Amino acid sequence: MAKNPKNAITPTRAENYPEWYQQVVKAADLAETSDVRGCMVIKPWGYAIWENIQRKLDAMFKATGHENAYFPLFIPMSFLEKEAEHVEGFAKECAVVTHHRLEPNPEGGLQPASSAKLEEPLIVRPTSETIIGATFSRWIESYRDLPILINQWANVVRWELRTRMFLRTTEFLWQEGHTVHATAEEAEQETRQMLDVYAEFAEQTMAMPVIKGEKTEGERFPGAVATYSIEAMMQDRKALQAGTSHFLGQNFAKAQEIKFQDPSGDLVYAWTTSWGVSTRLVGGLIMTHSDDDGLVLPPKLAPAHVVILPIYRDDAERAEVLAYCESLQADLTAQRYDDEPVRVRIDDRDVRGGEKKWHWVKRGVPIRLEVGPRDVAAGKVFASRRDLGGKGEGVERAAFVANVSSTLEEIQTALFERAAVARSEATVKIDTLADFEAFFADSAPGGLAYCHFVDGPAMEAKLKELKVTARCVPIDCDEEAGKCIFSGQTSLRRGVFARAY
Repeated sequence: MAKNPKNAITPTRAENYPEWYQQVVKAADLAETSDVRGCMVIKPWGYAIWENIQRKLDAMFKATGHENAYFPLFIPMSFLEKEAEHVEGFAKECAVVTHHRLEPNPEGGLQPASSAKLEEPLIVRPTSETIIGATFSRWIESYRDLPILINQWANVVRWELRTRMFLRTTEFLWQEGHTVHATAEEAEQETRQMLDVYAEFAEQTMAMPVIKGEKTEGERFPGAVATYSIEAMMQDRKALQAGTSHFLGQNFAKAQEIKFQDPSGDLVYAWTTSWGVSTRLVGGLIMTHSDDDGLVLPPKLAPAHVVILPIYRDDAERAEVLAYCESLQADLTAQRYDDEPVRVRIDDRDVRGGEKKWHWVKRGVPIRLEVGPRDVAAGKVFASRRDLGGKGEGVERAAFVANVSSTLEEIQTALFERAAVARSEATVKIDTLADFEAFFADSAPGGLAYCHFVDGPAMEAKLKELKVTARCVPIDCDEEAGKCIFSGQTSLRRGVFARAY
């Protein structure tokens, strides 16, 4: 009987996917739980990935005319109350500040000072539509002031009962775009443009295939007229909402008095949008590409493209090998990938070779080079690609340096194609409720189901029973006559249904 192959991560994906995910986060040294319940400490390797996400997205935002600003962490409670649907949607998740000072407790410790109670409670930012809208109302007087195209990089707090690092935490990092327009058409165009930006980033930079679509009424952002999202499928066949873009109509403009004088001289309400992605993208990255040996990173987001591991037995060999590695690092750094210098690290820690190798395997570095005295003498490197696993091969140094950019792009493309094939294999069209129930049975692997539907109680009841959600109505799907599988009503569209994070 064949022995099971040894893996760096226990349990494997097949054995216990949720626990596998947590162990990948730990093994790659991405983050750890904090002393504050539901919050995480993002460690340097994990934060470096987020910095790369932030840097590349920020450039895309600025290329489409947006500017960065910053708004307060605290929001007066009355601001949320002005938009009824919005406050209802977030009320259960809000952290509330009621005092501005502490005082000694007679029984020991500290307590909020009774004389320091705030006149109005402050909400710790769950999202910023209301306070940014109030600010915009002061910035705008005329149609000549429009459009306003603002983004902020910030943290937010949503009080979560069940947390999982990167995917759902009480505090998380994100960006939120907020724009104001003179017409509904301009605002709708902005909403769709930013959805396209997110989809382009997900597929071309994260190597993560996504579906662009509009959310159903029940899944819409509180207070929005329409919500669009990009939906990705993870290796366990669950969906992940990876980014959202909201057409807010005039709802927030009316609540926050965002008015302007139009060319005719009339005072009219503006049209607004908001859109955002968060550190949840790091979780999506992990679950899209990683394997039973740890993290696998697409080169465009990897903190290091290449790691060089010197191998030597004594001081004489060390000097020779390190000199070779340092000149190799200089040659590689002179090459460019994705319009940036190739990122290279030398790991000369006093650690056993096997331990050092697995350290970088688990961190997902795309290319690992091992260099010993024989490689120096032969002018070679021993190269291993993280996406392929298994053993590496000896390569002429000059050839490796010359081809490093194309090799990195091969890895980037291969990761996207592998994820696209996995999604395709888990995607079906379903036309009967019986098939839908079988597809999402507890014993079935599940996936993405394209089904005719009509929003209503019958659909909601069945989805709740099966723990399935309506992800979106794909933008690129044509109208198609059919019957809602839940109610039998006439339907002209298919939606995507899945279990989800």
